[in-house]
Amino acid sequence: MNSTGRTFPWTITIGLLLILLTLALAFVLANLKSQKPHVSSLPVYNQVGGFTLTNQDGVAVSLNDLRDQVWVADIIFTRCPGPCLRMTKQMKELETALKSTKGVKLISLTTDPEFDTPAVLKKYADRFGADSNRWEFLTGTKKQIGDLAIDSLKLAAIEKKPEDRESENDLFVHSTIFVVVDKRGQLRAVFETGGEGVDWNESRKNILDAVKGLRKEG
Repeated sequence: MNSTGRTFPWTITIGLLLILLTLALAFVLANLKSQKPHVSSLPVYNQVGGFTLTNQDGVAVSLNDLRDQVWVADIIFTRCPGPCLRMTKQMKELETALKSTKGVKLISLTTDPEFDTPAVLKKYADRFGADSNRWEFLTGTKKQIGDLAIDSLKLAAIEKKPEDRESENDLFVHSTIFVVVDKRGQLRAVFETGGEGVDWNESRKNILDAVKGLRKEG
């Protein structure tokens, strides 16, 4: 599930969240359908705001570092008992498919920055054989993550109340979409990665096509 509207990270109620995520899913699926035929002329949904976060190697990464790069981003957390493993495996498939493609980055934000330190993210990245030159796992403060994920990339990351958790690691409800950002730092496409009626093979092809199309833009 995912959110495309502005929310207040970490404090919103689960009931309101579910309403927002349901409405947002319809938006995402509509865009998936409309984007397929014309991936080389994707609309601009939002301008990504400036940020500085820290990657799995302890190196600062800013929006300026991603200028002139097309990037695919998602939001996960390392102790996630839900969709994060699937999403990370899917991102790994994109990394493999883009291995010889220049000017493309993969970005995974953590919803759980207090636990997901650079060292923890490094161990998680190594588990999937992530190339740190291509794929960066980013952490920072909750506000920094919220500003980028929710305000700029339209990715939801909502902490669950203790009474709503099904296990000790069932900490967040978060987006399962991948978003694509162009060389100017503009949000250009959203793609669902799983769930009822979603064909990952088709989504993967559309993501790769979107990346290729955006790389050709001036």
